[in-house]
Amino acid sequence: MGNNSYKYLIVGAGLAGASAIEGIREIDRDGSLALIGQEKNLPYDRPPLTKKLWFGKMPLEKVFRHDQSFYTENKVDLKLATTVASIDPKQKTVADQSGNIIHYEKLLLATGGRPTHLPLPGGDIEGLFYYRTLDDYLRLRPQAAPGKTALVIGGGFIGSEIAAALALNQVKVVMLFPGEYLCQRIFPETLGKAMEAHYLAQGIQIIHEKPASIIRQGEKFKTRTEQAREIESDMVIVGIGIQPETDLAARAELTIANGIQVDAYLRTDAPDIYAAGDNANFPCAALGKMTRLEHWDNASSLGKHAGKNMAGAHQAFDYLPYFFSDLFEFGYEAVGEIDSKLEVVADWKEENRQGTIYYVRDGKIQGVMMCNIWEQVDAARRLIGQDEAAVKGLKVA
Repeated sequence: MGNNSYKYLIVGAGLAGASAIEGIREIDRDGSLALIGQEKNLPYDRPPLTKKLWFGKMPLEKVFRHDQSFYTENKVDLKLATTVASIDPKQKTVADQSGNIIHYEKLLLATGGRPTHLPLPGGDIEGLFYYRTLDDYLRLRPQAAPGKTALVIGGGFIGSEIAAALALNQVKVVMLFPGEYLCQRIFPETLGKAMEAHYLAQGIQIIHEKPASIIRQGEKFKTRTEQAREIESDMVIVGIGIQPETDLAARAELTIANGIQVDAYLRTDAPDIYAAGDNANFPCAALGKMTRLEHWDNASSLGKHAGKNMAGAHQAFDYLPYFFSDLFEFGYEAVGEIDSKLEVVADWKEENRQGTIYYVRDGKIQGVMMCNIWEQVDAARRLIGQDEAAVKGLKVA
């Protein structure tokens, strides 16, 4: 790699990093710019990895945020399959795994998150899928043939989406998680149990237990639960959440608090270092508190905004990202704080199928989930912070 110097250096070649390039180039067309990423692939969108790619609704090449020509036209030096080992904020340099030094004027940490691993015997056995990357999809897809068996560990976003994708491809799926019902962290109980019933009707077996150990015998995996149940499968896919990737920032002595802490301009507490994406804990103006989100729109919007500010825009981030999911025929879009521990009020057009769910704290709407209702995200944003009485004709879920 040699010694290099850039006006803008982005560490993390995911969606936030690619979006930051867009933001920078809106303001500064010519400043030298490099993008460093651990994966060999160009930056890509993650949602299709559990959605459209499985359903034949998107060709593989469309998963990439931009093709090679974008980086060439925008004069971006791509340094893929490269790991940054350290940052020296005082010298304004980073070092890669081979000891090469790169100087920067402005640095963005868009390092995202890493899958949470199972803390149990066999939790890192060869062949397990801690499902997150495009390479994971490319490795799993040919194995997921009709009649094969898969154990999906986790009942949240990733677990529920990949279980649906596998079942629709005629894989026999068992889900294993300790919660009382599917997507318990965000769904109210009535909806979560209705969704679980729908999964059962699709042939997915659901076991509400924790895994205790995993072994591999030949081509099969055997997973033992804490209640001594044994589950044999051709594949084991683990989707139990991610941890923000903060090790690099922590070693550089940046403030870490549920991610890399940034201000309203997405600046860390080190001069000229910014953070954006799954790893960034930012002040959310709409919710009036620090927030860290792990969704597509968050990475896209934070990354682009950070890029603009690196190039001199100096604008506070005041956008409220949304997120979405598709579970068989049930899809939703949501904004704000979506937490089933809040007071939950629902307005159903069709019970547990189509309607709007409101998440309320102290009489104020904190979040809105629109179930099989589309193109209403902006309207939902306007409700955040309003009195519960602002929503008419509701019934408690």
